[in-house]
Amino acid sequence: MDNNFEADIFIYVIEGIAAIVLFLKTFMIIPERQAWVIQRLGKYNRICSPGLKIKIPFIESIASKENLRIQQLDVNVETKTLDDVFVDLKISVQYRVVRTKVYEAFYELEDPHAQVASYIFDEVRAEVPKLKLDDVFSKKEDIAIAVRDNISEQMEQYGYKIVKTLITDITPDEVVKVSMNRI
Repeated sequence: MDNNFEADIFIYVIEGIAAIVLFLKTFMIIPERQAWVIQRLGKYNRICSPGLKIKIPFIESIASKENLRIQQLDVNVETKTLDDVFVDLKISVQYRVVRTKVYEAFYELEDPHAQVASYIFDEVRAEVPKLKLDDVFSKKEDIAIAVRDNISEQMEQYGYKIVKTLITDITPDEVVKVSMNRI
């Protein structure tokens, strides 16, 4: 009788642990400004918005937790000006995932940071060589706006909105810097 009682308690403990695990795997609490991509058996199923949500344990899984807040990507670009001076530009791009395009943001691009950086390199290297070094400093806002406008068109189809583009630093070649300081 004693062994039977111990076996029953062991079974109840195992069943209790299994019930708790099942319960915890069923409910999801999604924080504000996030959207979670849910897959069922490896295939896209749905996008869950903030709040308490339910998923089928072991059948459905969280494929991604997409951040809908504004994020920043800093990119350093070296390029040549019209007067053959090499400059390093530090460009900061502020972007976010569009709430209605979470699917595209997760499934279309493998590495969104690298993709945005590629577009920045392309646009800066198209704009800066048209300007002399002094004009790069005086027209940095125009360059930033041109970069933002051109990148925005490309990235919107992938679910990303470019909020703002800033040129935070312009550093010419060291020799040019020294000669500018002398003048």
